[in-house]
Amino acid sequence: MIDPRAEIHLGANIADNVTIGPWSIIEKDVTIGEGTVIGPHVVIQGPTKIGKDNHIFQFASIGAAPQDKKYANEATVLEIGDRNIIREFATLNRGTVQGGGITKVGNDNLFMSYTHVAHDCIVGNNVIFANYAGLAGHVIIEDWVTLAGYAAVHQFCTIGMHSFIGGSKVKQDVLPFLMIAGEENPKPYGLNTVGLRRRGFSDETISKLKKAYRFIFRDELSTEEMLSELKALVPSCPEVQLFLTAIEKSTRGFLR
Repeated sequence: MIDPRAEIHLGANIADNVTIGPWSIIEKDVTIGEGTVIGPHVVIQGPTKIGKDNHIFQFASIGAAPQDKKYANEATVLEIGDRNIIREFATLNRGTVQGGGITKVGNDNLFMSYTHVAHDCIVGNNVIFANYAGLAGHVIIEDWVTLAGYAAVHQFCTIGMHSFIGGSKVKQDVLPFLMIAGEENPKPYGLNTVGLRRRGFSDETISKLKKAYRFIFRDELSTEEMLSELKALVPSCPEVQLFLTAIEKSTRGFLR
């Protein structure tokens, strides 16, 4: 049902069973998939593509121009997948030409009130953004990451899957599976074991990941020795390969 007080541009593509509340504004080049619920006073600007069964609460701003001085009104894109919950006053911006032209959000994510996803970010699946968590531009958030309230991630950082970020200002990459705490100078405090157990990781796998963690963060090991020890663990615990891949791909260095 579309409330008659909503403003829908003729150039928007709205599925038949979408709900749109009063005084929401849906602009040109916006696509909204089946079963999505848009609350009152929501603004969605295009080009933006929103998938199925999302719920966007009142006063959210979706698909606005990127907050980047290089932006020159190019037709860049925001893509949002399925079954996401976007709460009050959350902001998700489109990409920039310089960053690839797209901001992309996966499926089954929760964006609590006042969260922010900046231009050219890539957010995976099953991610939780607690209140006021925010991303600068060009950030990658992998699957099953939790960002606690007021967490902030510097541009071009990658946050590895299954990690938990406290209310920290993150300025380097975060390896998978870790728990990060400390506001101004965050650092790892072991594995995110609570999250891993909730997601079905076995005690044996968690034990092997703890062993890998000790190799990574032991000061007496050189980088070559550390990588060698990790590679030796991969046959018995394939998840360790995620540590290796993250270390090899990191361009900003990772939190230690």
